[in-house]
Amino acid sequence: MPRILRILNRLIIGGPSRNAVYLSRYLQPEFETLLVTGGKEDHEQDAEELATENGIIPYSIPEMKREISFKDDWISYKKIKKLIREFRPDIVHTHAAKSGALGRLAARHCGVPVIIHTFHGHVFHSYFGPAKTNFFIRAERYLAKFTDRMIAISEKQKTELASQFRIAPADKFHIIPLGLHLDPFTENQQEKRDRFRKEFQLKEDEIAVGIIGRLVPVKNHAMFINVMQRIFLQGGVKMKAFIIGDGESKEMIKQMAVEKGISFCAEGENKYEKPLIFTSWRTDIDVICAGMDIICLTSLNEGTPVSLIEAQAAAKPIVATRVGGVEDVVIENKTALLTDAGNDFQFSEHLIRLAASASLRGEMGQQGRDFVLSRFGYIRLVADMRNLYYNLLENKNSNGRHSKLLEKE
Repeated sequence: MPRILRILNRLIIGGPSRNAVYLSRYLQPEFETLLVTGGKEDHEQDAEELATENGIIPYSIPEMKREISFKDDWISYKKIKKLIREFRPDIVHTHAAKSGALGRLAARHCGVPVIIHTFHGHVFHSYFGPAKTNFFIRAERYLAKFTDRMIAISEKQKTELASQFRIAPADKFHIIPLGLHLDPFTENQQEKRDRFRKEFQLKEDEIAVGIIGRLVPVKNHAMFINVMQRIFLQGGVKMKAFIIGDGESKEMIKQMAVEKGISFCAEGENKYEKPLIFTSWRTDIDVICAGMDIICLTSLNEGTPVSLIEAQAAAKPIVATRVGGVEDVVIENKTALLTDAGNDFQFSEHLIRLAASASLRGEMGQQGRDFVLSRFGYIRLVADMRNLYYNLLENKNSNGRHSKLLEKE
């Protein structure tokens, strides 16, 4: 039975955690997997419940955190090397940047036969200044030299990584889209919708518009606030806006709402009479999506936005910025209306158009559900990954190389 050491930056709510947990669970019993995770930041919502529900007990390396720390990163690296010597994996598969660097370096040093890395997104624009961005690009180019295969989760992401940023030649990349457990977003929709709208005291004719995700600069919630101000000032549409999530930008977003004259309710209030509602983190995203009428995304950069896949599974139309992998998870003008980042006017016009037409929302929502259920289920993900693993193992004389190099350690 081949062994996989799967290393994930941190087990938090989001696509990478779902990807790692589902692969760890559903590749059994063909592959024995040890899932290794790092420490989360204080404002992030952990996904331990997701692992528990799927029978996965991760091995934690709390020193492996998102920020660069020579001391903690060295401790993490040594711990990963120790795990490799003890677990003796045939494959080390890393997910996201920090774990990708430490895990691949350790795997190379220990002579692991197959090294794989998944880019769930990238930080090569809209995150850092030029110097830091250039450092990360150069680091990824170096790591790519001894990575057997790198997985992009969309065609556009592959093009960016191979052609725009020249991380590695295109033939070193393999496209495997995310795979999610989407059944909760298709089941008991009316009951969930009623529950959500009762909790937030929404009237039947009020259009609920939501944006779901971490409250961090790259998600560009400032654009969402600008768009909602434009719509509220224009009038004519009964609309409630929801910001679902938490993070370092929360207070800045609230302050911006105050400056724009938008009154809001914070999480935990008993009455929700104001036009903007902050809910903080919620684990019942299937209920959130059922209760919404339109789901938004205003990001400056994205990998594969899970919130848009789940929203479409719940048959909700999308209004989003045309960035990163967004165009790979929606069909423009059929399941989603897209605009360039920063085009507040067009974004608000798209929202107003959808809010005014229940039939258009219904048509786009149904097309979105049909689209994502056929492309983004976890069964397809597991099959794609299984095939890649076997192909790479077959191309290596893994047992001989593995035992020989580990003995040298």
